[in-house]
Amino acid sequence: MEFTSFAGEQRYAALVRAAAETVVGLDFDGTLAPIVDDPEKARIHPGADAVLVDLATQVLAVAVVTGRPARQALDLGGLEDVGDDIDRAGKDLYLFGQYGNERWSSHRRRVVGPRPPAGLASFERELPRVLKRLDAPEAFVEDKGLAVAVHTRRLPDADAAFARLLPELRELAGRHDLVVEPGRSVIEVRSPGIHKGTAVTTLVEELGAGGFVFAGDDLGDLEAFQAVRDLARDGMPTLLICSSSDEESALQDLADVLVHGPDGVLELLTMLTEDARGLRA
Repeated sequence: MEFTSFAGEQRYAALVRAAAETVVGLDFDGTLAPIVDDPEKARIHPGADAVLVDLATQVLAVAVVTGRPARQALDLGGLEDVGDDIDRAGKDLYLFGQYGNERWSSHRRRVVGPRPPAGLASFERELPRVLKRLDAPEAFVEDKGLAVAVHTRRLPDADAAFARLLPELRELAGRHDLVVEPGRSVIEVRSPGIHKGTAVTTLVEELGAGGFVFAGDDLGDLEAFQAVRDLARDGMPTLLICSSSDEESALQDLADVLVHGPDGVLELLTMLTEDARGLRA
């Protein structure tokens, strides 16, 4: 764990003092769950459930904000059980799936979301032809219901394939009034207008938050980081955590704290929990 500046250390100290009114937002892949080649085999860090439940006792609420479909994240993370434990502690767990298009909470217990965006079915029909033309027919295509993700991680040269595909898929998406969200060896195509930053502002407004923490690892978390920075400029105690890796450094310049993967995220959340508890004692 490494604070990026003395100002980052000061922000952490202010956040500890404001913990009781703080919402903690967490990405899933690369933040709570290690990155794996097959996205369907991702699992939450084995120590995450205990850390999240303990954290919830010291903060206003905990939220998972992910590009994955909400139901998939709930199942892969065992988050319904985590939500049960957090609910028994008198607090709430929130889940925003597909960048905020879907919502679930431990007190409402059902996933709510819109219909698939217009143009997505047409995009999917054209996608195999484009992948073949760009010498990436074996790219793994994940249908998320409200979005389509094209994964290059399994290809022989994942970075080169990503670079070839990104501009072409962005152009194809634009023809169908869709937008592209690049991530770690994945290009996601979805409807415009909703992103993780929207989830941040929604949580602040609905819960009346007086502080905000967000932890993420790649470009899909950029809007959330920017939304939290806006809150900080308005005077709210905030903390930005980058779960850094050798693959993606886009968030490092914006972060207050750098940690290495889910192990580092959970270490920092444990420290936050203990420091907040100690301050109240």
